[in-house]
Amino acid sequence: MEETRLNMPLLGDVFPELKVQTTHGPMNIPGDLKGKWFVLFSHPADFTPVCTTEFVAFQKRYEEFEKLGCKLIGMSIDQVFSHIKWIEWIKSELNVEIKFPIIAANDSIAMKLGMLHPGKGTNTVRAVFIVDPESKVRLIMYYPQEVGRNIDEVVRAVKALQISDTQGAVAAGWPNNELIGDRIIVPPATNEEDAKKRPAEYECFDWWFCHKPLEK
Repeated sequence: MEETRLNMPLLGDVFPELKVQTTHGPMNIPGDLKGKWFVLFSHPADFTPVCTTEFVAFQKRYEEFEKLGCKLIGMSIDQVFSHIKWIEWIKSELNVEIKFPIIAANDSIAMKLGMLHPGKGTNTVRAVFIVDPESKVRLIMYYPQEVGRNIDEVVRAVKALQISDTQGAVAAGWPNNELIGDRIIVPPATNEEDAKKRPAEYECFDWWFCHKPLEK
């Protein structure tokens, strides 16, 4: 019997092809989302308290993700019937309509994404994959079952990745960094001539730590 291996895509890898059943019907991921950013996040199980708080939090920020051109996709190893019943319960009892699809995964899919951690039981851990329009994995987060995610951080991460692609690196806690606020970090100079020019071109703490205004 072949040993089950834990795999996961790494940063910069193309997101693995998945043919899945969701609450919105069959999907091919990332093929159906080519040209779009998307966040795929897993949860341990339907009808559980922490997961319910997360789904409500994701939905409350649904419009923010949409404005960023970023799709949301949930996932757990539950049958699609369970997903449908759960989101019906969330709507009827909490008055929140979940608008994004939820994948009904199996162990094979979860293993392909590194979502089953043997030391944490048989449920999927709380994974987050942020994938860019070229279907490349740009950011990965893992949380244990007992700790709910900060969804505002997921929104911030998508914004930061989009800005870093066009303007430069973003600081810790951006846009509220303690040193430079929402300003963008200029890539450090790589030769002596550019290093000498930097303090005249930008605001700098030193030639290797310069920053510029965020382009709105």
